[in-house]
Amino acid sequence: MTREAGHDGDLDKRVVLLVAGAADLAVSAVGSALGAVRGLLRRSDAAELAADAEHELMARGRLVLGRYAVPPPAHLELLARHAVARRAADDE
Repeated sequence: MTREAGHDGDLDKRVVLLVAGAADLAVSAVGSALGAVRGLLRRSDAAELAADAEHELMARGRLVLGRYAVPPPAHLELLARHAVARRAADDE
């Protein structure tokens, strides 16, 4: 099957099929996620799961802040600053 330069109908059909397929995939993913959430809500230890999730999210938050926040000065840099400050104090 060859494509001719003037066939916009084939391109339109392909676009419609791609969009429909993507929409179906999104709907099935949302349906699966909702089913998993419903299953979790039916569990008797839902409060414990929520507490565990909170602790895990807080730990992840600490990791992210540690990764992107301004890092503390290096240990050797601090020692060097203290040594310079002591020498200056001794010279006075």
